[in-house]
Amino acid sequence: MGWPDEPILRKLDNIQQRDAILELDAEGNPKLDAEGKPSEPVWPEADFIVGNPPFLGGNMIRKELGDAYVDALFRLYEGRVPHFADLVCYWFEKARATLEMERASRVGLLATQGIRGGVNRVVLDRIQDSAHIFNAWSDKPWILDGAAVHVSIVCFEDAANNGSKPPMLDGVAVHHIHPDLSSGVNTTGANVLPENDQICFMGPSAKGDFDIDTETARRMLTAPRNVNKRPNSDVVRPVASGVDLVQHNRGLWTIDFGVDISEEEAAKYELPFEYVRHHVFPKRQETQRQEYRLRWWLYGRSRPLMRQALKGLKRYIVTPATSKHRIFVWVKPEVLCNQGTLVFARSDDYFFGVLHSRAHEVWGLHMGTQLEDRPRYTPTSTFETFPFPWPPGREPQDSPLVKAIAGAARKLVEQRDNWLNPPHAGPEELAKRTLTNLYNDRSKGKCAWLENAHRKLDEAVFAAYGWPDALTDEELLRRLLALNQARASESAGS
Repeated sequence: MGWPDEPILRKLDNIQQRDAILELDAEGNPKLDAEGKPSEPVWPEADFIVGNPPFLGGNMIRKELGDAYVDALFRLYEGRVPHFADLVCYWFEKARATLEMERASRVGLLATQGIRGGVNRVVLDRIQDSAHIFNAWSDKPWILDGAAVHVSIVCFEDAANNGSKPPMLDGVAVHHIHPDLSSGVNTTGANVLPENDQICFMGPSAKGDFDIDTETARRMLTAPRNVNKRPNSDVVRPVASGVDLVQHNRGLWTIDFGVDISEEEAAKYELPFEYVRHHVFPKRQETQRQEYRLRWWLYGRSRPLMRQALKGLKRYIVTPATSKHRIFVWVKPEVLCNQGTLVFARSDDYFFGVLHSRAHEVWGLHMGTQLEDRPRYTPTSTFETFPFPWPPGREPQDSPLVKAIAGAARKLVEQRDNWLNPPHAGPEELAKRTLTNLYNDRSKGKCAWLENAHRKLDEAVFAAYGWPDALTDEELLRRLLALNQARASESAGS
């Protein structure tokens, strides 16, 4: 049997090779209309829109696509897609608009799990407002070229079809799919609570090679005082990432000139300044961000509000931004925790205890997103929406309930520290003793003493809320959401 004389497929005009989210001119630049506004491409009419849009994190868009493209993109989608949302969000919004214009009947798109939370979820909120999510996978393993990630898949259609069939979530029929791709308690209505403001911060982001090894730090710290009669310890300090907190400390230091020191003043710290001028300055001159080029001796994002909040504290609380287990640790004030961490400007055991409780863990897992198999914690969607037993700063310090939480938290930390550093343990044994390994054992039911310590802490925290400690996760979320909304109403009325 020979090959057919005619092609099997007819010519398809609805598949085109061009930029899908921004109209470009012949030179590949953003196309502007007569008023100088960016032009939005019109997608061909189709029965179904199906695709795997390109992924690029919101913090990488400008670096990869350039200022002109990104500025035009922001202007075109203003009010529809938040600035710094992941690139994939523009495909979701564009598909939603195409569906709303009745130029398609159904849409199915793939994204990373980041689509479910933070600024990215705004596009799913808009889809829920004008369409109907009829099928979704919130957390699906995806292996491509040996790389394993976790993705979300979202299928939506015109809202008029809502109710024709029960929606399917992760292969199971449910009553409704919320914008965070869950079907239980709808926590997408949780409010940011003003009472939680200015407590949780992302750590500073260097945007350059400011970190140094122990030997380099030692040379700087032991050098004679500078021309300003100040020691280099003013600007050379230990640095910690999420890895340092829960695995083994890498022993790194960093050169940190603070938030607003002038180049002239920084230069008086001779050895640290020369190091930064040699290792940071050349790369900073290549960046497109003007403030990074002009203030090259400073961290790119120095987090001045975080530094102000930490002033005067003898210790503070830190957790990795992404981690398989949500673990909180105490850190000394001289340590600078970087952008891979979340910093809490509190030094009391009570606050530490509530953060490390099951109530906060369940809320955080539900409100956050995931990077591969590691939940991500965020200052806004996770922390600032969480209702503590009392609004932060208004805890009754003499209450037995507060003291019980503080005592249980101290006991937990004491026992963990004893396990991490047992007397007379050799290097091989100490290498195995990390918080990650400890909590891996707990998840496997191998660590009864740790489970007991957390149980006692949870009992104390639930008592402070006035709730029984045997709540299911869904009932716990329901109660926390109700408390969140009550607190938000109180703040609005005050």
